[in-house]
Parts: sequence; structure tokens; C-alpha cells
Amino acid sequence: MAKSIDVSDLNIYYGDFLAVEGVNMTIRAKAVTAFIGPSGCGKSTFLRTLNRMHEVIPGARVEGKVMVSGQSLYDPAIDPVAVRRQIGMVFQRPNPFPTMSIYDNVLAGSKLNSKKMKKSEADAIVEKSLRSANLWNEVKDRLGKAGMGLSGGQQQRLCIARAVAVEPEVLLMDEPCSALDPISTAAIEDLIHELKTEYTIVIVTHNMQQAARVSDDTGFFNLKATGEPGHLVEFNPTTKMFTNPDEESTEAYISGRFG
Repeated sequence: MAKSIDVSDLNIYYGDFLAVEGVNMTIRAKAVTAFIGPSGCGKSTFLRTLNRMHEVIPGARVEGKVMVSGQSLYDPAIDPVAVRRQIGMVFQRPNPFPTMSIYDNVLAGSKLNSKKMKKSEADAIVEKSLRSANLWNEVKDRLGKAGMGLSGGQQQRLCIARAVAVEPEVLLMDEPCSALDPISTAAIEDLIHELKTEYTIVIVTHNMQQAARVSDDTGFFNLKATGEPGHLVEFNPTTKMFTNPDEESTEAYISGRFG
């Protein structure tokens, strides 16, 4: 079941450097939330804190709270691997496992979780996941072929299928279309609309039009000054953000006057 995420007083550090400061927001369940802002303002850094990937960087840490259904993701008793299973991630560039077939790529997460399954169960997971990623009809007759043999857009949808195969509650997407052509981008955007009926989806994008097209809520991150921490300037429903933002800097960024 898709779940909401409550973030309060979140500070994100790389060693002693405060990279993102004082984030407060509620990410709604079964909605698409987009984060926009200029390069270097902390969007992707913040995204990685939502499934504890930030802390794999030596010296990286957070202060504050990230809560999913009343449970702190950073509670010492919580296994980070379990968090990353619950909150999946799709990266900027498609990254199918190069030595694996399409079939095995989809099942990779399930196998890493040491889940033993019958062939019929594995087949069902592969078909369901590829259907969820709108890829089944394109690859059903070549499941044994290498995932790297697919087009860029197909590879990204394969990575989405791999992410949903372990049945997460939240999907994080870090600029999922930046390496894709317009046709593939449109396919991924259509897929995002479909997936939000089952998942809470959070995306980072530099594409203002994409944020306006796919998201229900939008957060604008920015730097107060060069060398200062990134911060959340504004977080509102997307329609408001793109028509009547609260902050002048939000309007300036969206209209292209800076960034």
C-alpha cells in the first residue's frame, strides 16, 4: 500500500558541510511530487535521504525526521536495506544489469532479498512487473535476451519494472527522463501517471514542463547564496506553483529568469 512521507526539520550533511537545511513537508500517498530547482541546490541529495541512500557516502548524515506511517526511517532499530526495499529508486540513466537477461533483470531485487520462488511464481512476477512498466508487449517474446539490448527508453522502463517487482510503497525517480528522447520521455510520463494509482511517486526534474505535466505537488529548492545550504523555498500543489506561487523567487525560476 502506498504511504505518505512526513519530513520535519531535516538537515543533510556531507561531513561538516550542511548541504540542505530545514526541510519540512508532507509527501502525499498515491500522488506524484516533483522537486525542481537549479543545479546544486540539494534536490537529489534530499531525494536520497528518503530511502537512506545518502548515508552510503562516507561522512554523510542527517538530522531531523523522515517518517513513513508514524515510523522513523532513521530509527537505529530500522534496517536500511529494508527501507530501500520499501522505497525504491530509479536513477537518471537507465542501468540494467549488463550480464543479465530481461527476465533476470526484473527478478534481481527479489533474488537479492533471498526470496525463494517457484518458476511459475517468478514468471508471474516478471509478467506483472513488465506490464506495470508498459513493457510486456514489447519484450514478451525475448525475455531471455540481454536487457542492455533494449532502447534507452525501454531500458528505463525495465529499471522501473525491476523496482516495482519487490512491491515497494514509494518510488523515487531522479531525473528519469534526462537521458531519453522525446518519444521515450512521453512514454515514461504516461507510465508515471498510471503508477501513481498504486505508488507514492517522487521525482526530481530540471524540466519545468515535465513537472507541470506529471506532478500533483511541487517543491522548489534553491540556494540562499553561493556556498550556503540548499533549502525548500516553497511546497504547494503544482497548479498553484505554476500559476500563482507564493514566493517571488519561485516565479522567477519557473519563468526562466534564473537557473
